[in-house]
Amino acid sequence: MKVTVTGGTLSQQEQDAYIARAYRKYPHNQLESLEIHVDGDYVDLSYTLQPQKFGRIRRITGYLVGDMDRWNDAKTAEEAVRVKHI
Repeated sequence: MKVTVTGGTLSQQEQDAYIARAYRKYPHNQLESLEIHVDGDYVDLSYTLQPQKFGRIRRITGYLVGDMDRWNDAKTAEEAVRVKHI
C-alpha cells in the first residue's frame, strides 16, 4: 500500500495508526493508497480503495438468483421458455 504525506512529516508510528484506522473504518475493503495532508495540528486523510466485485441479482421464475449454474435441468428449461419482457 502506498502512503503519501504532504504538508509536513509524520513518524512511521503515526502513519501506521492512520493505516489501522482505515482498516477499522473499511473492514471489508482492501486499501490501495492513503494520502495524508498535514496542516499544523490537523490532518486530512484521503483513502483509495480497491474496487469490489459486484454480484448481479435478478428475479428469474420467482427466485432471486445471481446466476443459474446450480439450477437443475427442469428449472433451466423453465427459464428458457418463459416470456422475457425487455
